[in-house]
Amino acid sequence: MELGRISAIFRYPIKSMAGELLDLAKLSWHGIEGDRRLAFRRLTDRSGFPWLSASKLPELVLYRPFGVDSNSAELLPTHVRTPDGKEYELRSDELQQQISNRHGSDVELMNLKHGIFDEACISVISLGTVHCIQRESGRDVDLRRFRPNVVIETNTGEPFEEDRWVGRTLMFGEGNSVAAARVTMKDERCVMINLDPDTAERDSEVMKTVVHLNENCAGVYGTVVQTGELRVGQVVSLGGVSV
Repeated sequence: MELGRISAIFRYPIKSMAGELLDLAKLSWHGIEGDRRLAFRRLTDRSGFPWLSASKLPELVLYRPFGVDSNSAELLPTHVRTPDGKEYELRSDELQQQISNRHGSDVELMNLKHGIFDEACISVISLGTVHCIQRESGRDVDLRRFRPNVVIETNTGEPFEEDRWVGRTLMFGEGNSVAAARVTMKDERCVMINLDPDTAERDSEVMKTVVHLNENCAGVYGTVVQTGELRVGQVVSLGGVSV
């Protein structure tokens, strides 16, 4: 069953920092190539989730990775531009120290080749869902707040139809070269959706609206069951639990 088409593709090389808008991306077994392969670890944190995220340091969303490391097997950045416009090498002591100072505790950069994800390696949301949240909240809700990998413009435009995709397979493209992801769960939202991606200012009305409309879920998570290429404008279909 044809759902619609890919409207946008995003990659986030460094966890919680600004993402990259792509026209084309490779979907590997560990999500979009180069997505969330890097993160800053809080050295004093002994929990199972020691990564520094924007829920702890909202200004992280204003840091912009850039450049391409030709020595890396994946598309990883070489530099980071800070909110005040300074540019540092990704692995420099200066960048590490600045982020440590902003956070108020020491951090170190980590590179995990399988990715550093909250729940699963790919996240998907529909434009219908984003538009509904924007309309009901009375806010100008930038879809970057939701930090999706894939944004789908569905044929129906129905909000929260992603909920019905759980347990089924999203297929990207047509013919023998489709990429595919099995939808494993709804995406239960955290306070990050309250952060403006351009200013890091908080607006709790966004999350309150998602709670009211759909029990705090917007979009879905999935696992890759067939690698391949993603591109803007590509047909997206919904299948059963296997490709």
